[in-house]
Amino acid sequence: MTDLVKKICCIGAGYVGGPTMAVMAYKCKDIQFNVVDTNQSRIDRWNDKDLSNLPIYEPGLDKFIHKCRNKNLFFSTDVEKYISESDMIFISVNTPIKTSGIGAGKASDLKWVEVSARQISRYARGNTIVVEKSTLPVKTAETIKQILDTESTNMDISNSREFTVLSNPEFLSEGNAINDLLEPDRILIGGNDESSINALASIYRRWVAKEKIITTNLWSSELSKLIANAFLAQRVSSINSVSALCEETGAHIKDVSLAVGLDKRIGEKFLEAGPGFGGSCFKKDILNLVYICDYYGLHEVSKYWNSVIEINEWQQKRIPEIILKRLFGTISGKKIVILGFSFKANTNDTRNSPAINICKRLIEEGANLMIYDPKVSAKQIGKELGIKISNNNKDKSKCEGSWSYCESTIECFLKADAAVILTEWQEFKKLDYEIISRDMRKPAWIFDTRGVIDIEKTSSYNLNIWTIGNGMK
Repeated sequence: MTDLVKKICCIGAGYVGGPTMAVMAYKCKDIQFNVVDTNQSRIDRWNDKDLSNLPIYEPGLDKFIHKCRNKNLFFSTDVEKYISESDMIFISVNTPIKTSGIGAGKASDLKWVEVSARQISRYARGNTIVVEKSTLPVKTAETIKQILDTESTNMDISNSREFTVLSNPEFLSEGNAINDLLEPDRILIGGNDESSINALASIYRRWVAKEKIITTNLWSSELSKLIANAFLAQRVSSINSVSALCEETGAHIKDVSLAVGLDKRIGEKFLEAGPGFGGSCFKKDILNLVYICDYYGLHEVSKYWNSVIEINEWQQKRIPEIILKRLFGTISGKKIVILGFSFKANTNDTRNSPAINICKRLIEEGANLMIYDPKVSAKQIGKELGIKISNNNKDKSKCEGSWSYCESTIECFLKADAAVILTEWQEFKKLDYEIISRDMRKPAWIFDTRGVIDIEKTSSYNLNIWTIGNGMK
């Protein structure tokens, strides 16, 4: 069936569209892949000769871009041209939570999905396979098909056209996305048209074992993505709730996680305690699930899933409270180093990062933050915090405290009262805490919310250590 698919267009050049098309282009050199987006700045960065300037950071992505770009992989803002030329079109646009109207705060805003569907209907020619790649609510494929069919009927187009819609959700873990694309646990394709399903499946079979390609109906595919993310987030909230109990009882969360994870019925994944889950999907998908459950009158189910989010928010609230308590009940005017701002290591994605709420609360208490992240820019941090950078730590705005940006860890620690590790970047495990201790004001504290440092060794350098889920007082 792949002989019928010669040109593929992906609408959306973000965290999913860019890496997915790059790997597909590498594996299917006889197919042309065109990634389109209306954001000119983003497209310019995808086309930048300097591969370190790509709009997203993902280990290994630059190598695939280098191998395929301008050969069979192209990035453009010419949406009309590439939709009209394509046999298959992926919709990979943002689906944020609605901020107003019915379902505000829970339901997904499908504005960009609808815009994409109308663009496809307006510009596509001949028979076109439309593939949902974005994480979407159940029954969205039905809506897309209605838009495609209705718009086509209302347009005077000489050549006959036909659309089929498939659901092919991504199961990517940021920071490991390239490996997830090369060696996926499964490929899920939902649809009602066997020929279209086979066309998409045959592309994946270029490098994915046949038994890993699962086909379902549309609704099962869409719901499976929401449930997968909900289950992963549930595990994070579960282990974080236990971390607080460990701290009070003298248990150690790493010991508990190891013992529990060795049970083959449970497994070791997503049992690492931390400051809470972040990223674009977990919270959004659970809120969507809550909304769907309420819509169908399953209020008990809705409350259950909503509690996963409540625990996550509680974890982000209690960490600043712990810092405040350990620093003698006040952090006003104190210098606190923040190590890591992305929601996890190996990505520059800050969407819903736990660091955002934690930093905001510390600033509200009057702290002067020195923020360092190896891949997140000062501009992005400022956007997330909504507070202008203060280079002199004397910001007299509505917040008592302030924040400054560090280009490296070397400049952060001079006369600092504390440091807080919020992202598990590998380099934070290798910091020379003996030298750091000399620069910090005593008594100095290290708050490790990721459990990455050697407690015994680090505390020997005249540093007070608090690490998440550790019962040592």
